[in-house]
Amino acid sequence: MAISTRCTRSSHPIANASASTSKSADRAATRESPMHERISVHQMCFAGAGLSNYVRQCRTLGARRIGFISPALLAPGGLAEARAALAGGDFAVETVAHVFRAGHLSRDRNEWRESRESLARLIDIAAGLDARSIYMLTGGHGGLCWEDAADCFCEAVAPCVERAKSAGVGLAIENASALYAEIHIAHSLADTLTLAEMAGVGVCIELFFCWAEAGLPALFARAMPRCQLVQLSDYCYGDRSLPARAVPGDGVIWLEHIVRSLLDAGYAGAFDLELLGPRIDAEGPPAAVARAAAHVGKLLTHLGA
Repeated sequence: MAISTRCTRSSHPIANASASTSKSADRAATRESPMHERISVHQMCFAGAGLSNYVRQCRTLGARRIGFISPALLAPGGLAEARAALAGGDFAVETVAHVFRAGHLSRDRNEWRESRESLARLIDIAAGLDARSIYMLTGGHGGLCWEDAADCFCEAVAPCVERAKSAGVGLAIENASALYAEIHIAHSLADTLTLAEMAGVGVCIELFFCWAEAGLPALFARAMPRCQLVQLSDYCYGDRSLPARAVPGDGVIWLEHIVRSLLDAGYAGAFDLELLGPRIDAEGPPAAVARAAAHVGKLLTHLGA
């Protein structure tokens, strides 16, 4: 399906000028000041660049917090490459994104034994990088009802939950669209919290997939004891295909209200930029991330974060 070129501006007080004026101001702000200390830049923003090139991009952008994707780290020599790329830089590894099972969950323990072993290895790698957290997609529904799939996931990850606690690495799941049902079962933020509570893990709040849900302040309050990360992007009305992320401030998500609600709920962690899709590709990831960081940085400063 074609991606719409329409993008209705949100009514954020800090983004109520014309699109061109806002973009120019964000670019200028990026050149003049370092990235806000609570902003993280995820490797998915530069997914095709490779691990070392991604870290170089982050260094150029002035990022202080970064997040990896697990295939790069689990590959032979991945940990050594990550350490070499990080050497000499003042980076904190905020998170690692991981697909626990790239297929359906099953009652057959033999089918997810390898998935458990890979996660255990990733926990050790994350600990070796002083990563704060790992957030996951769970594996898909398959032929199981939600409750049975959830029970399978909880059993599959149980030893890894204890391993992560011992290693000082937070283990979490994120909310993601039902269009990813072949590799995930937690789609609404409420369902994600329910599954996280069942499994004894944390949550990564992906705002792109929950910004329009009802009762967000109450959900945020429920999430806070286990919230490991919040991911930010924006959405433009008319976009129908995934991925369809927009630079924060370019779309319609009421980010100021949502971020204020998160801060009021007690969130003290990072705001992770995960930008991908046609809009980001058209602008170029470095420029898009720079504008996003400038906009979100101004928002966080405005809110006293």
